[in-house]
Parts: sequence; structure tokens; C-alpha cells
Amino acid sequence: MEPFVRHEGLVLPLDRVNVDTDQIIPKQFLKRIQRTGFGQFLFYDWRFREDGSPDPEFILNQPEYREASILLARDNFGCGSSREHAPWALKDYGFRVIIAPSFADIFYNNCFKNGLLPLVLPGEAVNHLFDEAGRMPGGYRLTVDLESQEVRDNRGWRMRFEIDPFRRESLLKGLDDIGMTLEKEDRIARYERGMPGYLIPREA
Repeated sequence: MEPFVRHEGLVLPLDRVNVDTDQIIPKQFLKRIQRTGFGQFLFYDWRFREDGSPDPEFILNQPEYREASILLARDNFGCGSSREHAPWALKDYGFRVIIAPSFADIFYNNCFKNGLLPLVLPGEAVNHLFDEAGRMPGGYRLTVDLESQEVRDNRGWRMRFEIDPFRRESLLKGLDDIGMTLEKEDRIARYERGMPGYLIPREA
């Protein structure tokens, strides 16, 4: 998993509450077995009309937001079913940070396991960011510094955020569940060598 230390990027304001995982990645696209390639289906039912053409009114289709990598959202983002495909789709599209006042628990946990930073900020701060993004459509940028636990813009606004120390460390090091287990590989091997009936691996 790619380490996350600091990210500076364009903000895309998605001004909707209760965005559920079926809206993030509709169920008909869950048959793929790879973790990649889901970005093309992100927010599919909102991005495309019934005839398959892009809906120019949806913010992801607006040219000024094509390079956006920070998603600004409202309350309860990622609610609904527990599909891990939702963070896969967001990351594959190019997002590295999602900022919202609250997230659904399972979605929140899945983000950390896939290298995305779900950043919880107070409602007043999120309102401020929506206001700033509205004043500069396609031009509002933020820097999210996980090391110093601070988010800031280039207009003098900044705010410190709290995050679970274990999750912070995992992102900084780029470790998912498997990576964290492999960090303890030596200890696991020592334990296994002490087990009754342990067989010494044969040389290749």
C-alpha cells in the first residue's frame, strides 16, 4: 500500500448527505475480482444518463474538477452495505482524501485498509470549506498533512485534526492488514519453531 504522509490537491465539493455505497459503486459492477478498474464506475448512476452519455450537470463530469483528489462531502458518507469496492472505486478514480463531518463505520475502516484518508472535521469547518470551494469553482486546493495532523489551504486557513494513532501509523508506513502481519514475521517464525512437531523447511 502506498504510504500517506502529506497530500496537496484540488477539492471536489459533493454537497449531498447520506451518500451510500451503492451510489459510490453500484451493485452491478461488483463482479470484478481485481481491486483496480473501478474508478470508471464511480458514482455511475449520477455521472451517466440512461443512454450512457455523461450528465454535464454532475460535478465529476465538469472539466474543472477532472484533476480533483480531495473529496469534500456531508454527513454519513459511505453508509449502506459494507462493500469494500467503494474505497477501491474512490482511490482508483484518483481520490486520496475524503473530508466529511461523519462517516459510516465500516466504510471508514475500509478506507484505512486501502490507503485512503477519511478525515472527520467539525460541521462548521466543513461548511467553511464548502463556502471556499463555492467561491473558487475548480480552483480550491487543500494540503492534508498526516504527519503534523493538520489541514490547510493557501489562504491562511488551517485546522488540526485528531486521528487514531494506530491508523495514522499504518497510513504513514503504507501498511494494510497483511503488511502489519509481515512486520511481525520474525516473531511469528520464532513462535512456530517452538511448536511441537515443527518441521524445518527444506532448502530450495
